[in-house]
Amino acid sequence: MMIDTHCHLDLTDYPDIDQVISKMKDNIIIVSGVNRESINEVIDLCNKYNNVYGTIGFHPEYAEDITNDDLIWLEQKLQHKKIIGIGEIGLDYHYENINKEKQKELFIEQIKLGNKYNKTIVIHSRDAIEDTYEILKTEKESQIKAVLHCYSSSVEMAYKFIPLNVMFGIGGVVTFKNGQKLKKVVENIDLKYLLLETDSPYLTPEPFRGKRNEPENIKYVANEIANLKQIKVEEVFKKTTENALSQFDLKLDF
Repeated sequence: MMIDTHCHLDLTDYPDIDQVISKMKDNIIIVSGVNRESINEVIDLCNKYNNVYGTIGFHPEYAEDITNDDLIWLEQKLQHKKIIGIGEIGLDYHYENINKEKQKELFIEQIKLGNKYNKTIVIHSRDAIEDTYEILKTEKESQIKAVLHCYSSSVEMAYKFIPLNVMFGIGGVVTFKNGQKLKKVVENIDLKYLLLETDSPYLTPEPFRGKRNEPENIKYVANEIANLKQIKVEEVFKKTTENALSQFDLKLDF
């Protein structure tokens, strides 16, 4: 079995959604919702497909628009039995003129929901790794698990996060020629801390870079991890599946 632990299957990107999901057969897809529209779509997918689970939360790009009513609404949606995490949430300092304080406030409020409902926290951190670390260290309860989705920081930072009950999502960037930083992370961090993800429809791995990504492309990520660690790809699938089942407290019902 293989598990795509993070993707976005918005219907605008996937008018052929039935076919895309069928390619995964009985393998698991964890779909992420980042705003009200996509969260509703995630729940619809969870209801329709046995092998689809979801994580939901408000992405930092929406921080200035999110109200208390939105957080109450999100809390209600978290009750769905196939919603296994809160995210993707976090910080994104990539663009100019962003409101960092609003992003931090929203991040902390959603971490509190993760604490309250014992939900795994799925984190987006872009050009904000130090603040992400400090907030997580301060606000997340110790037993709550977390995933740094699309990990892009250093080996040294990864070692700092591991004691916080964190695993690292590894996606298509690891197959890129210019993905040397992530390759170094994969080479140096124990496989027991790594998860497979595609972040579909983005970050399509080689040899299909530039085309729409799909969950089935997770196998190319696994192959590159196997190459970097000089192990069999079957071992990568086995261990990352075990990691995902544990990190999301995922109990399959099919």
